[in-house]
Amino acid sequence: MEHEDVSAWLRLTLTKGVGNASARRLLSAFGLPQAVFAQPASALRQLLTPAQVAALQEEPSDFAAQLSRTLQWLGQVGPGIARPRMICLADADYPVSLLAIEDPPLVLYALGPHGATLRSATPAIAIVGSRNPTPQGAINARQFAKAFAQTGVCVVSGLALGIDGAAHQGALDGAAPGSLATIAVVGTGLDRVYPRQHHGLAQAIAERGFLLSEYPLGTSPLAANFPKRNRLIAGLAQGTLVVEAALQSGSLITARLAAEQGKDVFAIPGSVHSAQARGCHALIKQGAKLVESVADVFEELNLQGWAPSTTGNTAAMQADPASTPGTALHAVQEALGFDPVSIDALVARTGLGAADLQALLFELELAGQAARLPGGLYQRVASA
Repeated sequence: MEHEDVSAWLRLTLTKGVGNASARRLLSAFGLPQAVFAQPASALRQLLTPAQVAALQEEPSDFAAQLSRTLQWLGQVGPGIARPRMICLADADYPVSLLAIEDPPLVLYALGPHGATLRSATPAIAIVGSRNPTPQGAINARQFAKAFAQTGVCVVSGLALGIDGAAHQGALDGAAPGSLATIAVVGTGLDRVYPRQHHGLAQAIAERGFLLSEYPLGTSPLAANFPKRNRLIAGLAQGTLVVEAALQSGSLITARLAAEQGKDVFAIPGSVHSAQARGCHALIKQGAKLVESVADVFEELNLQGWAPSTTGNTAAMQADPASTPGTALHAVQEALGFDPVSIDALVARTGLGAADLQALLFELELAGQAARLPGGLYQRVASA
């Protein structure tokens, strides 16, 4: 991203009183942030309150210092160092799955391996739970995450103590070299690690997965940030697995947000005598899928037979029906046909790029409308 782009996006996100929803209205009306700031007050008043217009027309008081800090952070490159990046809403690398949530961030700060991308076809599962798990709960989180990662499924969590940390570590243990093991969505700026005990874990994640935040550099671990970031944890995954949770656990917020996004929610049952199991039991009563093994999740999400991707990295997309004519999914479904076809042939038929095409094919697989065949071929599946 060019210096001018970083400056404009950063200024928009730092403008007090102009939240994501107002900023998206501005972007929809005028284009990129540079164009927004070039508008006269009369045009801005059509979309904003007078106080918002006034704020937008003045640089935030801490803008120069924040811009300098951000540019310095983005310039950190070198052998063995994870690549810092700033991914804005208009970028091709912005995760497709987050575009579908109610409040997508304008900007994502990401730290991950060189060449890795958040936008490709590997599926992802969110694993969340108590910060104070039982020993069995921590073991369950680590073992489930390891089993997911061994099949090429990315594990998404929040880098908190307890279940989150166990899930990230299990994914790192199980992932094949070169694959995207895990994504940690944090509630601070990426220039600090919270909790401090996870400094080493965060470094390992940045080397083999992604650290991700919507908050500007320097943001402290404010209590309000963590429930808000949970919508991103749910949004990046096909489903959310709650391993252990008390009735007031923040992980139940993630489960609720996943359900509101139309995603599957899974819960591991525990002892009726354990306070850390009551949140999971409540979820099961409300319709979450009871999980005893990784196979239960794979079966529900139609991931049986999933193998590690040879194309690399990902955060996953939400599966949608391909029945609406005129949509990209419908076009891919029509191009598939009922005979085996290669990615190259589908690129020629649809005009889509390979990465976008693979993401759409995965959506069709989740919907039971396409099948992956040996040799990298795909085939349309007839509806029952």
